Amino acid sequence: MTISEMAKRLEVSPHTLRYYEKIGLIREVDRAGARRSYTRQDQTWLEFILRLKGTGMPLKQIQQYAELRYEGDTTLTERKEMLLLHRQDLMRNIDKLKSHLTSLDDKIDVYETMEKEYDALRKRIEEAGGN
Repeated sequence: MTISEMAKRLEVSPHTLRYYEKIGLIREVDRAGARRSYTRQDQTWLEFILRLKGTGMPLKQIQQYAELRYEGDTTLTERKEMLLLHRQDLMRNIDKLKSHLTSLDDKIDVYETMEKEYDALRKRIEEAGGN
């Protein structure tokens, strides 16, 4: 798969894929002449990178994870530990976001109550003026 095809499939730019290669997140991309040729394994790995990025893992940390991955199976425990720590951070962020969502919902409820009261008051005023 070409860089354009992979970029389209992953919904990123070709520049992003070249950058990921430059910083070592993806290595050993096959080349058909001067053109990159991505495999299904490359796609799976890139999807995982994007998932980590989407969960807020810093790029430097993703680079560390990638380096460990490329070192091989002797780093399984270290990689697992990185993911467990990131999972804990993610769970804390989810809890924080849930708390923020609850606060927003509470404020929206206040506005809805105020709107109803305002509408009722306006209706009473209109009815009083109409008599």
